[in-house]
Amino acid sequence: METIDAIKTRRSVREFTKEIVSDEIIGEILEAGRWAPSGLNNQAWRFIVVQKTDTKEAISNLTHYGAIVKNAPVLIVVFLDKDNMYDYTKDVQSIGACIQNMLLAIHSFGLGGVWLGEILKNKEMVNKILEAPDSYELMAVVALGHPVKKARSSDRKELSELVFQEMFK
Repeated sequence: METIDAIKTRRSVREFTKEIVSDEIIGEILEAGRWAPSGLNNQAWRFIVVQKTDTKEAISNLTHYGAIVKNAPVLIVVFLDKDNMYDYTKDVQSIGACIQNMLLAIHSFGLGGVWLGEILKNKEMVNKILEAPDSYELMAVVALGHPVKKARSSDRKELSELVFQEMFK
């Protein structure tokens, strides 16, 4: 898949089949995230992969999007390791790039995924359920799996609404 095509055709997928995602593909998705840029190449992201039903159930109770969490075959829980960061804002931005890399990898494998952020309101409880180290700050949960077949579309604002040219005299 060409990069620009992947960017333009990727959609958030919230409904998944029961089909299992192989460990090899999960590894490739994590590998894509690992190759995101980060300030000073510090790579302060950390991941916990969740596939157990009881763990997904517990996490699903902490978000308005519980059905997505519960029904996704795989969750990649993404953290900022505060013990390995050098600048909070830059490290959070790099984690955004990491998540986008993973979403594009998910799409390139013909899978679907969605970036869930609303769960951040309960980040301490997520850490407790996952027994994450105290230095880990929850950044997002990426739910992924084989997508239920249905049409998905998305609109974007025109560039003229988003880009402003510097005026020269």
